Amino acid sequence: MKLIIAEKPDQGSTLASQFKTKKQQGFIEILPNELFPDGAYVTWAVGHLCQLINPESYRPEWKKWSLDTLPMIPEKFQYEVSRSKAKQFQVVKTLLRKSEVTDIIHAGDAGREGELIVRNVIQLSGVKKPMQRLWISSLTPKSIYEGFKNLLQEEETRPLYHEAYTRACADWVVGMNASRVFSILLKKQGMSDVFSAGRVQTPTLALIVKREQEIDQFKSKPFWEVFADFKMDSKKYQGKWQKDDESRIDTKEMAENIAAFCKGKEAEITKMDTERKEFQPPLLFNLSSLQATVNKIYKYSPKMTLDIVQSLYQKGIVSYPRSDSNHVTPGEAESFPEILGKLSKLPEYESLFPLPKESIMNNKRFVNEKKVTDHYAIIPTEQVTNPSRLTNEEKNIYDLIVRRLIAAHYDSAIFDYTTIKTMVDKRAEFISKGKQQIQDGWRKVIFQEEKEEKDILLPNVSQGDQGEVAKVKVKEGKTQPPKRYTEGQLITLMKTAGKHLDNEELEKVLMKTEGLGTEATRAGIITMLKDRKYIDVKKNLVYATDKGKVLIHAIGEKILASPEMTAKWEQRLREIGEGKASPGAFMENVKKLSMKIINDAVASSNEWNFEGLDTESIQGTSKNRRSPTSMGACRICGGKVIDKGKFYGCASYAKTKCSFTISKKILSKNITQANIKKLLQTGETDVIEGFKKGDKTFAAILAWEENSKKINMKFPDRNTKASGRQA
Repeated sequence: MKLIIAEKPDQGSTLASQFKTKKQQGFIEILPNELFPDGAYVTWAVGHLCQLINPESYRPEWKKWSLDTLPMIPEKFQYEVSRSKAKQFQVVKTLLRKSEVTDIIHAGDAGREGELIVRNVIQLSGVKKPMQRLWISSLTPKSIYEGFKNLLQEEETRPLYHEAYTRACADWVVGMNASRVFSILLKKQGMSDVFSAGRVQTPTLALIVKREQEIDQFKSKPFWEVFADFKMDSKKYQGKWQKDDESRIDTKEMAENIAAFCKGKEAEITKMDTERKEFQPPLLFNLSSLQATVNKIYKYSPKMTLDIVQSLYQKGIVSYPRSDSNHVTPGEAESFPEILGKLSKLPEYESLFPLPKESIMNNKRFVNEKKVTDHYAIIPTEQVTNPSRLTNEEKNIYDLIVRRLIAAHYDSAIFDYTTIKTMVDKRAEFISKGKQQIQDGWRKVIFQEEKEEKDILLPNVSQGDQGEVAKVKVKEGKTQPPKRYTEGQLITLMKTAGKHLDNEELEKVLMKTEGLGTEATRAGIITMLKDRKYIDVKKNLVYATDKGKVLIHAIGEKILASPEMTAKWEQRLREIGEGKASPGAFMENVKKLSMKIINDAVASSNEWNFEGLDTESIQGTSKNRRSPTSMGACRICGGKVIDKGKFYGCASYAKTKCSFTISKKILSKNITQANIKKLLQTGETDVIEGFKKGDKTFAAILAWEENSKKINMKFPDRNTKASGRQA
């Protein structure tokens, strides 16, 4: 009799649902059938049933957070059963030890993590029985049946276990040692909080903090541009002045002089170029590209997208979600006519049929076995579902996956891009650009993914045409700081190890490189950064918190914050998974790296300077922590003013509804506790430098206004209140 071990309960139920069964507590009994003549048991883990043990379980002295105990490097790593999941582990262990169970079928998710989860459970049970591997990329009845008929031998996927196990141990060594050394050293700087650091999360955070610094340091500058409306007989169009390919002018005076020169002058089209461009249909989705696209359109977080597509996978209507491939094998492509035939009968898609291309079997842009790794691209399965039967969120994502497959059977989208060069009085050069869609092609299928641009249609003019300047105007603008990342862009940045590649075609460049984390873990890393208060996400934009800035400032340019280093690690780990590299040699390098991280942190800690960051508010949330320290007496009710997270407020609010609050950040400037205390005591702060309004930076004093019961600004040079300026 065989024991089938799945990764999750719903996965186990789906695998068993193809047969006649009896449901038991924590497992399902499959009755004898063609595939399992003696019947079988199906049980499951609940995600990670096992975890690497804590430092103090190796050595009691490692319980204390002290520099003297670092680095912590176990001689042999050990797993233990999570307390909350011990009951299910006992179910699995009991089944494994049953005498009638002669063989095991490993049926975890067909990937690195699934490999690790189930093998860990088996190892901890102490059972050694013959094992085979179920390796499937969708949970349709057909795929499950074929998978059980064609089981892999255990040794075929064993290298993936070695890769996942090595990754887990390496992350433990780096994470435990780095987190402790920075937490200990930063506590000496007055920050009593845990600073978690890690091989993947820290370089990702460094990318976010770097962008935050670029925004903070950016100084906006004004510029002016000159636009002219041209009239060539009855035909009209607009152009922008430029010289040496630069259209921005540094002074208003110069721009106005150019405009005055051009007013009413003769104009001639001296050059006209039209370039035709073809855009092939987009590649099929892998997880990263799906997460980025969904975030761009629907603003779902990467974690939410993964959870939804996992749900669609469990329902058997899309293929395995944690895929890093944009291609399918010829075998999968053979199923496309059946899938598309079913889709053509649904009201949502019938207008897109018949397809311009009946088959893409020979199109290597989509069907290329050499570019398929563990799994093929995310596609709808033959178990086609009407989207109207799904939840709104599931429908949105299923629709995107379906449309990508349909679009692959369409022609290229074709556009003509026209550039007109117009000379005014043979001296001033103006450029006009327009775009015209010649063939919609796949854009008929995929419209919501495209950033809609207003097509500027130029009139039917020719080189040599002459006319006049009908109107000329000067427009003022300002240089803009870099934009904050969205969560979707962050996923793409992690995949490219910090390289900015917006065009999905450039995925080709990445085929031989690795990013930060894996398809399966990137969403979790972003969620971890949120949970640990390193980043905030507001309206889909990612902000680095002061706590995140402190950690990255402390690490500096060292290797722990390097995306390139982490990408190289992923490359080595993948080689372990392919059986081409030694886990032992890799771990030796990890141990050396941990020692270097500790030494670098200790050596640089004397030079740390966190000026401008709100370090006083970075305190842990331990139950044993003392009550919040009073900043002073409330200026309204006389109660205590305490730290309330993002602001200081009256501790009596719950009883009296006292409205006294002071934001910790005013006009981009962090207000220190020392200044809060002085304001509460004397009614005024010291002179504070670095307030920002628009492009201007200025100094001011925060002062309590007794009549209005509000805080206003006073300027040190004339000691007067800012008109209506309320802090």
